[in-house]
Amino acid sequence: MSMNIDRILQRIQPRRTVQGIAAALLPFESGRIAVDAFQKNLLATHRAGLMNAVNMDTGYVNYLSAEERAQVLAWTREALGPSVPFVAGAYIEDADPAASDVVALYRREMDRISQSGATPILFQSSRLHVAAYREICKGYPAVLAFELSPVFAPNGKIFDEDTFRALMDIPELKGMKHSSLDRLLELQRLELRNSHRPEFRIYTGNDLGINMIEYGSDYLLGLAAFAPEKFAERDQLWRDGDERYYALSDALQHLGNIAFRPPVPAYKHSAAVFLYECGRIPSPRTHPKNPQRPDWESEIMRECAVRLDLLS
Repeated sequence: MSMNIDRILQRIQPRRTVQGIAAALLPFESGRIAVDAFQKNLLATHRAGLMNAVNMDTGYVNYLSAEERAQVLAWTREALGPSVPFVAGAYIEDADPAASDVVALYRREMDRISQSGATPILFQSSRLHVAAYREICKGYPAVLAFELSPVFAPNGKIFDEDTFRALMDIPELKGMKHSSLDRLLELQRLELRNSHRPEFRIYTGNDLGINMIEYGSDYLLGLAAFAPEKFAERDQLWRDGDERYYALSDALQHLGNIAFRPPVPAYKHSAAVFLYECGRIPSPRTHPKNPQRPDWESEIMRECAVRLDLLS
């Protein structure tokens, strides 16, 4: 499917209400998870008007043990209270490779997530295919899918169009996070969604193209964890048709372009530095296995925070 500029411009949707989800960073201090700071940031995100997503790439899900993922769920529910919705990653890539029942592996993770009152989002694995999606999702009230560019994680995969359409036909799947970092591909996803299943949500994961909300995407972004209140403000300005939307969107995109430069997984260190400089976490440290940014990262993150009026 190809698209020309006229068709792209026709897709702009002014004053639409956007559903925003922030993928929560898991902060560290002295080699341990900084639980108190994690919970405070979850609450701040919720109060800003965004939903939280935990055990995502931003939360080092690929480095956490099953026990740690369960702890994150418990900490999140404790922080948000009994009725606040959130999203949590169902991740099985670290499961025993000899375990042949991929459906059972996913449903075990999803049961844990559902028991915490959260909506599961299915991380891709090498053994996941359309028929398995149908069996995995059967009976759950709401599940999200995930297509992830391999630049984020080696288990990521971008679906072909037939697979994407087949996934939309699964009634339990209510939406998909699309993280190709490719605007044109995401626009094609939106066009196919609009014609095939209009209520199906596309959550942009394009931290290099956060204005995809203008074309009909919602979002689930690691970048939103840097400054959730600024994303909420941007969304309100778009909904109100306020011209100040553009300056704020540009400032957030500037931050995204810097934080998500190669190597992309090091954006989590950029996030930790940014949040530390803003006084929101006790340390700029990351999970010890995460790629690191250079020593001058703090200077450039401070400049981004100043542009967003978070620091003077």
